Parts: sequence; structure tokens; C-alpha cells
Amino acid sequence: MPEEWTVLLVTYDLLEAEILKDLLESGDIPVQLLSAKVSPYPVNVGRMGEVKVMVREEDLEDAEEVLRRFREEPAETGNGTEELL
Repeated sequence: MPEEWTVLLVTYDLLEAEILKDLLESGDIPVQLLSAKVSPYPVNVGRMGEVKVMVREEDLEDAEEVLRRFREEPAETGNGTEELL
């Protein structure tokens, strides 16, 4: 049976999408990034700029929880202080 993928998040920032992909994959949640961007041309107009972060339907709830915790928890800045993302 083929896996069904669903959109977890749409962003216009490829770096943000890559960071989220790494975060989710570190929790054993497979991720696919889909984008209509054409490589040498950095077009960010409307849907041409979208990057969809896709997860398997069966992982959607876990991925949403990881994303929620990531956004709510403070991040270490490396100097002993904390700041919210």
C-alpha cells in the first residue's frame, strides 16, 4: 500500500523548511519538502515561493506535537541565557 503524505506546514523560507525537516527526522518522522522554485531563479512570488513540509498521514499528529513543542520551548543561545524562538 503506498504511503499517503499530507502537508504539515507551508513556508516561504527554504532554510526554515530544512531546519524543520532535520528536527522531525531526528525524531524518526520521515519528511519530504516540495517546492515549485526553479533553481537558478529565486522566485518568491505567490505559490512559486512556497515550500511544503510534508509528512506521512500516520505521523501527522506526532509531527504537529514536535512542531508545537519546538515553537514553545526556549532555545539555548550558547551563553547560558535562553530566548524564545
